[in-house]
Amino acid sequence: MDDTVAKSSTDNKTWDGNNKPLNASYGKMMMWFFIVSDALTFSGFLAAYGFSRFKFIDSWPIADEVFTHIPFVHGNYPMYYVAFMTFVLIFSSVTMVLAVDAGHHMKKNKVIVYLFLTIIGGAIFVGSQAWEWGTFIKGSYGAVETKGGKILQFVKEDGSRVAIGDFAVPIPSERTTQENNNGIWYESEGTRTSVSLAEVTKGFLTDESILIRTQYLDENGERTVLSRAESVEKLKAEGVGIVEGANLKHNEYGTPLFADFFFFITGFHGFHVFSGVIFNIIVFFNVIIGTYERRKSYEMVEKVGLYWHFVDLVWVFVFTVFYLV
Repeated sequence: MDDTVAKSSTDNKTWDGNNKPLNASYGKMMMWFFIVSDALTFSGFLAAYGFSRFKFIDSWPIADEVFTHIPFVHGNYPMYYVAFMTFVLIFSSVTMVLAVDAGHHMKKNKVIVYLFLTIIGGAIFVGSQAWEWGTFIKGSYGAVETKGGKILQFVKEDGSRVAIGDFAVPIPSERTTQENNNGIWYESEGTRTSVSLAEVTKGFLTDESILIRTQYLDENGERTVLSRAESVEKLKAEGVGIVEGANLKHNEYGTPLFADFFFFITGFHGFHVFSGVIFNIIVFFNVIIGTYERRKSYEMVEKVGLYWHFVDLVWVFVFTVFYLV
C-alpha cells in the first residue's frame, strides 16, 4: 500500500528537478518569471493612477480634451492618433505570432518578413509616442495658474477653447541682460512663456466675449464656466502666472499629478517597447545569418515574442485606464 502511494506521488510530479520545469525550457521559464514580475510592477503603477484619479475626480483632465492632435493636420480630433498607435501595436503583435509560427515550421524567409514588419510597427509606435510627448509638453492653448496651483482656461461663449496668444495684447518692455563681469549674482529665470500674465490680462479685459473655465467639473461632468463678471474677478484676484503645455510641476490641462502619471506610465511602457524593438532587431539579424537554422530551433524568436505580446497587452490596459475611462 505504501509503495503504491509513493509511486503514484512520484508519477504525478510536475517538475522533478530536470532542466525543463513545467515542460518549458530554462530560457522560456525565465522569460515568464520576468513577465510576471513586470506585470506586478505595471499593476502597481496603474493602481496608483486609479487611486489618484479617484481622489481628484472633480479636477482630473478629460482625455478627449488633451489628446486631440494628429501630425501635420490642424483641428480637433480626440483620441484618433492614440487609437492609431494602439492599432499599430496590436497589428505588430499579429505579425509576431506569424513569425513564431513560421519559426516552428523552420521557414526562415517568412520569419524574416514577419519580424521585419514587427520591428516597423514597434518603431512607428515609439516614434508616435515621442511625438505625442512633444505635443503634450508644448501645449495647445495655454492657461493661467492661480495662487493655489489651479488652472484657469479661456473659452468663447459657445464653449470653444481660446489660445492665450490669440487675445493677449503685447506690452513693450525692456530686458536687462546681466553678465558675470557685472558683479551681480542671479539665478536663471528658466523658460519664458510666449506671453506674460499682464499681456493676457490686458487682452482678456479688452475682449468681453471671452470667459474663464475652471478645472473643476460640474454635476454633468463638464468644466465649470464662469460668468463674465466672475471671470474678471477670478483672473484679477488669483492669477499668478502663465502655463503653456505640461511638465512635472505645471500642467495647462489640469492637476500636475496627471502629467506626472502620463510621463511616468507611458514613458515606462515606451521604454519597454523600445527595448523590444532592439531585441527584435538583434534576433532579426540572427535569423538572416542563419543562427537559428544551425541550431535547428527558433525558440529565441518565441521568447522575444512572449516579451512583445506582454508589452502589447500592457498597452491595452494603459490605453483603457489612462485614455478611455
